[in-house]
Amino acid sequence: MESSIYEMLPMPGLLADLILVLHAGIVFFVVLGQVLFMIGGLLDWVWVRRFWIRLTHLLLILVVVLQAWLGALCPLTIWEHELRRAAGQTPHDQGFVEYWLGQLIYHDLPSEVFVVLYTTFALLVIFTWWWIPPRRSYRSGCSE
Repeated sequence: MESSIYEMLPMPGLLADLILVLHAGIVFFVVLGQVLFMIGGLLDWVWVRRFWIRLTHLLLILVVVLQAWLGALCPLTIWEHELRRAAGQTPHDQGFVEYWLGQLIYHDLPSEVFVVLYTTFALLVIFTWWWIPPRRSYRSGCSE
């Protein structure tokens, strides 16, 4: 039996947990970030127009949508699963967001539902770019 690269890593269970925390942080940033961008746009918060924050946010949701359209799992989910297997743990059999959202609402949803949800959310992010456009520079002279 061949061993995988994941089995050669030290503490694969801990690494899987760290990837899970990173994944949760990204989801938190995408979802809460969108809410804060809209609130901040209404309240004229300067940081919500920082180009690099908004570009990172946009790229993350576009990657999620592309993965959903292609029916692909997120690489973070794949890595977490492989590390859990290497640690002798049983990974869940769905993508990260699908698994936890399914846990939240107590039933599984078809992947098409997530494609629609992710696409709709991405359209909201794109609309927010138009409604509250990021700025590359500020009056104070610092570039973003």
